[in-house]
Amino acid sequence: MVSGCKDFLDVAPQGQLSSETIDPATAQKLVDGVYNSLYLGGFGPDTHGLQFVILTDIASDDSDKGSSPNDYGDALRVDNFTLNSSNSNVNNVWNGYYQGISRANQALDKIALSASSDAEKNRLLGEVRFLRGYFYFNLVRLFGGVPKLDRVPQASEINSAEFQTRASAADIYAFIIEDLRFAVDNLPQKGDPQTQTGRANKAAAQGMLAKVYLYQKNYQQAFALSNEIVTGKSGAYALYPTYADIWRTPGANSSESIFEIQTGVNAACNNSAVNLYVVSQGPRAGGKRGWSDLGFGFNTPTVQLANAYEAGDVRRAGTIIFIQPTAPAGQRSTGTVLWDGFRIPSQDSVENSRYSYKAYHSRTREANCGNNDYLPKNIRILRYAEILLIRAEAALQTGNAATAAADLLAVRTRAGLGAKAATLENIWAERRVELALEHDRFFDLVRQESVTPGRIVPIFAAQGKTFVKGKNEVFPIPQPQIDLSGGRLAQNPGY
Repeated sequence: MVSGCKDFLDVAPQGQLSSETIDPATAQKLVDGVYNSLYLGGFGPDTHGLQFVILTDIASDDSDKGSSPNDYGDALRVDNFTLNSSNSNVNNVWNGYYQGISRANQALDKIALSASSDAEKNRLLGEVRFLRGYFYFNLVRLFGGVPKLDRVPQASEINSAEFQTRASAADIYAFIIEDLRFAVDNLPQKGDPQTQTGRANKAAAQGMLAKVYLYQKNYQQAFALSNEIVTGKSGAYALYPTYADIWRTPGANSSESIFEIQTGVNAACNNSAVNLYVVSQGPRAGGKRGWSDLGFGFNTPTVQLANAYEAGDVRRAGTIIFIQPTAPAGQRSTGTVLWDGFRIPSQDSVENSRYSYKAYHSRTREANCGNNDYLPKNIRILRYAEILLIRAEAALQTGNAATAAADLLAVRTRAGLGAKAATLENIWAERRVELALEHDRFFDLVRQESVTPGRIVPIFAAQGKTFVKGKNEVFPIPQPQIDLSGGRLAQNPGY
């Protein structure tokens, strides 16, 4: 895994290049710089760190802010739907994704100047356009219509209205589809000699495009693309046998992996990972410590998520760290022992009673550089199980109930469960428990509300939260971005 990804973990942002022909190595470094945008986190520009977790998991019904009650007010306001346009999370995530888009546009602008063959240039362009399409997919789901930067602006265009006003969500989706279509047509299959582990390949592009079409309710295309991954020549994909191990070192880049953010420790041990992703979600010691903190304690699974699993579902224990209750007076609690042997004494030793197991990275059994801010956990963006669930939903919507039932059963069998009727509600329920705490639930709820109106408000009301239809489907356009545009960026309704 390390040797497969180390080439693009260490690339600094690229500076200005001349308009002359560039060598293939420089073209490759430009592409690597786009991949590096995936690692943005911390408390600045963010694409997959804590702030992205806040806008996806914590905003959903699957998890609460966690940590101590008064910690990180901006995250609490997202959790309770009381945020406004000055919220730091929305501004930093906006900045993170536009940094990625800027790097992508610079790479696309210069790859054409490479001395590489046309086939090699198209492969590089395909990787970059896959990433740009993915960046815009997250932006449009977070904010709705956003400015469409489809190229590097000329000096005379920097302050033009074209780049400082919002394109419609429909226009952004069309742009995403165009980018991902190019990637599908030009990226090699898994196992092709040109395909390096961790880089986007044809199946990654097909899977991402299938997901985009699912959001567009284009079920025929969603089915065709997901079906190609399952039955076609996209590579040998399969459900990884042990669910809990998907998020541990053995499961990195496994048969289940369609696309994941690569991290790891190379010979230089340079902390190549998403800043604060792991430590921000780790168990946080409370007043009666007796052990060392594993993290900040954010993104704690809700009771509703814990109760969503059926009896015997192995995914429950693979998703949620349950902290054992404090023992009665005079008795000693055995505590919670994690998979690597680490022991958390009891509930009175932590701030919260549940934590994300999918974000846990062992300090003793998995490689790291000794820097908790950069624990090298690969982040799974697209898995084969989700491809099966996309195909199941698309199949059901297009009248192919047999395929929908087969795909649903395949996912449930790995979880230790039996068959269940392939209804839309059951497929959606399966998505929830299969993909819990993988940063998709909030987007799923909004999408499902557009298919079956009336679902989303009661879901949040059951948690004491007020979701306002016509407002909370998206987040506010950050006020600093409106100010930078001279007021030309229009705000979302209700903010």
